[in-house]
Amino acid sequence: MSNVTRRDVLRTAAATGSAAVVSWFTQRTAVAETGSLLPPPVTPGVFSYLTQADIAFVDAAVSRLNPSDDLGPGAREAGVTFFIDQQMAGPFGRGETWYMLGPWKDGTEQQGYQLKLTPAQLYRVGIKATDDYCQRTFKKRFADLGAADQDKVLHGLEKGDIELAGAPAKEFFAMLWQNAGEGFFADPIYGGNRDFAGWKLVGFPGPRYNYVNEIEQYGKTYTLPTIGLAGRRTAASRTG
Repeated sequence: MSNVTRRDVLRTAAATGSAAVVSWFTQRTAVAETGSLLPPPVTPGVFSYLTQADIAFVDAAVSRLNPSDDLGPGAREAGVTFFIDQQMAGPFGRGETWYMLGPWKDGTEQQGYQLKLTPAQLYRVGIKATDDYCQRTFKKRFADLGAADQDKVLHGLEKGDIELAGAPAKEFFAMLWQNAGEGFFADPIYGGNRDFAGWKLVGFPGPRYNYVNEIEQYGKTYTLPTIGLAGRRTAASRTG
């Protein structure tokens, strides 16, 4: 993936606002349970849902979806796998705000998510089924494949050319792609976007409480450091 393509693709992903949606659902639960607008603190490296095999898969997959390059760290280095783990262990992963009862019929793309699996269940089933496919096809797990073969598998999932047991490939890939973008651009307080990697890539300085002094500073470089909801600290430094 070229440098320009990577930046353009990630800027488009950031513009969708999907990360804010996930964070909003998490935030609602946090307010109800603790009275605080901030989510419960996370301990980096302590995974709550993904198994070691799951972590290896997601690390490898997000490294191909958003690799590191001369523009900066990629998804793996930015802690996207940990972000996904935290989301799957929480209300989003359990589909707490979704209607998850039948009837179960094939929907259209315009109807959105239609599976009986929660997002967390989709990951569990999708990862195992993809690894089983890789074992049959390449005699290796996905995480152990070379970059070219990993890309081939990801393209197969995206197009639905690979048949997975227990889950549709296209829906699994779509969820993975969505969450990879969310983890790269969500506030670091949710466990991803480590050291503001995603925000620095697209030039977003963070949700500072105001920019009044900078409004009319046309043509001047913005020099204040990137800041998140927890200040200049990332989730790692906040709890480490």
